[in-house]
Amino acid sequence: MKKLYFLIPVVFLACKSSTSSLPVKDSSSKPIEITYKVNETEISNFLKTLSSDEMEGRETGTKGIEKAAVFLEDFLKKNNIKPYFKTYRDTLTNFKTPAFNIVGVIEGTDPELKKEFVVLSAHYDHIGIEKKDQADKINNGANDDASGVTSVAAMAKYFSETKANKRSILIVFFAGEEKGLLGSKSLVQKLKDQNFNLYTQLNIEMIGVPMKRDYLAYITGFDKSNMASKINEYTGKNTIGFLPKEAEYQLFYRSDNYSFYDVFKKPCQSISTFDFENFDFYHHVSDEFKLMDIPHITAFTQELLPAVTKIAVSPTQEITMNK
Repeated sequence: MKKLYFLIPVVFLACKSSTSSLPVKDSSSKPIEITYKVNETEISNFLKTLSSDEMEGRETGTKGIEKAAVFLEDFLKKNNIKPYFKTYRDTLTNFKTPAFNIVGVIEGTDPELKKEFVVLSAHYDHIGIEKKDQADKINNGANDDASGVTSVAAMAKYFSETKANKRSILIVFFAGEEKGLLGSKSLVQKLKDQNFNLYTQLNIEMIGVPMKRDYLAYITGFDKSNMASKINEYTGKNTIGFLPKEAEYQLFYRSDNYSFYDVFKKPCQSISTFDFENFDFYHHVSDEFKLMDIPHITAFTQELLPAVTKIAVSPTQEITMNK
């Protein structure tokens, strides 16, 4: 998550499956039932690799994030997800050294609806290596935002295997988020120039540990669209709630969803479980894999599958901006 600056004098916080048939029972009056199971071991292995010391904190423009980019390219290729552009690498137009978003696409199965796109995204960059002389210098960014990338990757695998999407799915792993949302700002202009037909964007941000609340996650810009209520309708659970801190700190404007909203004026929002109480190591070297709750990340991803599926198959665009 892009660095947060608080205006009050407090301590600094910060922030296996079937492939033979569609594993979905679609009903307009009932939540979609998903038979596909997210693999907890795969979640663990993916997150452990992406947040490892080998990636050197994944700062945009460094050798560390280059290693992460190769890892993500290999994942998409292995799971038969095609590049959206000529290659998976989308070069940032607004960064002084070579840097890349990683972008894949899963074409929709409906001849008309596939012209519309759902964007599933997370940023894979972080803040790199500490300049201070200390024992641990690597900001591994396990929660911020290797956790989000891990969840999006699992959703990408789900859609690739099941073909449970009538609309096309754009899978995006952003670079440059920590530098000022640079990756999303760069990509969104290219897509706008292509007359990209965006329906909605779900951006996943910091979901490595659970909240102690009566809902699973919160959404940024809660009142800007009906996305929260539609997700809950689609899952049949109290999946998304309202977090007052989100509104207080205007988190809607602090992650890559905002770049897309700013250009397309469509429902583009981030989903998170970081609530300013459950994780003390935002932008800290202790944001490491060992602190991540793998069962929670797995369950989070599993619970969202009915929602992302319904978003990808509904005959009409049910998620709309509030007036």
